[in-house]
Amino acid sequence: MLNVTKLNTSRNTDQTYFIMLEINPPVPLNEMERTVNLSEFNLDYSELESHFKDLARLTAKIAGTPVSLINLIDSYTVWTITNHGLETGQMPREDSICQYTILNDYVFEVKDLTEDERFKDKLYVTDAPNLRYYLGVPIKTESGHRIGSLCVLDMDAKSISLEKEITSEKIEMLTLIAAEIVQRLKALSVIQSLQDQLHEATSLRKKVLHDIRGPIGGIIGLAQIINDQEKSNTIEQILEMVGLIHQSGTALLELADEILNSETIEFSHQPFNLLVFKEKLLKLYSPQAKNKDIHFAVNIAAGNETKAFSKDKLLQIVGNLISNAIKFTPRNGFVTVNMAIIGHSSEAMLNIIVKDSGVGLSPEAIAVIVNGTATTTKGTVGEKGFGFGLALVKHLVDKLNGTINITSVEGEGTSFEINLPQGLKTALITAQ
Repeated sequence: MLNVTKLNTSRNTDQTYFIMLEINPPVPLNEMERTVNLSEFNLDYSELESHFKDLARLTAKIAGTPVSLINLIDSYTVWTITNHGLETGQMPREDSICQYTILNDYVFEVKDLTEDERFKDKLYVTDAPNLRYYLGVPIKTESGHRIGSLCVLDMDAKSISLEKEITSEKIEMLTLIAAEIVQRLKALSVIQSLQDQLHEATSLRKKVLHDIRGPIGGIIGLAQIINDQEKSNTIEQILEMVGLIHQSGTALLELADEILNSETIEFSHQPFNLLVFKEKLLKLYSPQAKNKDIHFAVNIAAGNETKAFSKDKLLQIVGNLISNAIKFTPRNGFVTVNMAIIGHSSEAMLNIIVKDSGVGLSPEAIAVIVNGTATTTKGTVGEKGFGFGLALVKHLVDKLNGTINITSVEGEGTSFEINLPQGLKTALITAQ
């Protein structure tokens, strides 16, 4: 249910902001578009810290606070891609302060978290690190979507005195840093894309050389036979060998057409193997599972560990499925990811199954997901839902020409099966 709610902050109180919010939790009006925009950066949250550490340190220095964080917010999780003064990596979105920062384009400030009904009972307020002060600047892309928060925090609300007040001039500087974060994300995305294209171009060259070597060798060999056995060859034998030469020449022409018709060759993001992907999933999502006492495992089909494939949007797809599975699985349950590459070359298919022992789905709920219109619900221990996670999965899978199959028994669990065609991309990778 959506209501019009006044968003109260302790800064810019001369302005009144009205926004359509879900009563619990708060959700931006453009949440689906926002998460799609974030997914377009194709980020691996575990590999960004070194690129933004200097900005986090500069942010704390400008604000005069001991802590600063750069957070990106997806459908379920607040990912701290770098930090200064407080070691943290991720947090459930519903527990965060930053979920309020992305509601509009203005600074969100709480001068004393212990006096705010939304935050006073949070563990980071009642227990170490005993946070008291928060100010967040939305990280906004050029398309206007707020994908995260640049925030500063203090353990003593009284320390933000007149001498240390975060003035409008300081906020302007923090806003410039937030813009720089977006520029770096864009630059990293472009660099990654160029590296991927170079990698696949190298793979393509090796494949072409391999494919050309066969027909050329055949032509040379047949021509040599005709020359060496000039007197003993019958006309029928010569015609047969000429026919084989013609076939080899035709194969070369077809290969040349394939190369010249470059629009059929897709350059995807950097391919990696299933073993690397498994390690990333365990690193990123084990904390969520451990927090709920859920057994989390990632399995790879025998013989598939080092098979390469495209990782384009894969962390976003599988990550959302894992977070959703953890959300709807009771404590001491399980979430398992099974991965395999089925088929070879142009017929290759990446198969991923995310299975849980959760509450299950009704046929009606499955139909809603398949239609791409999934909405928010609560988890098994009252986790607040943000919806859009499964809708984003469906959107990304469709965009990659894949399929999604869902099987479920209410009260017993759900299985999400994703199949993503690899085609020429896998053929190029494995031809090295």
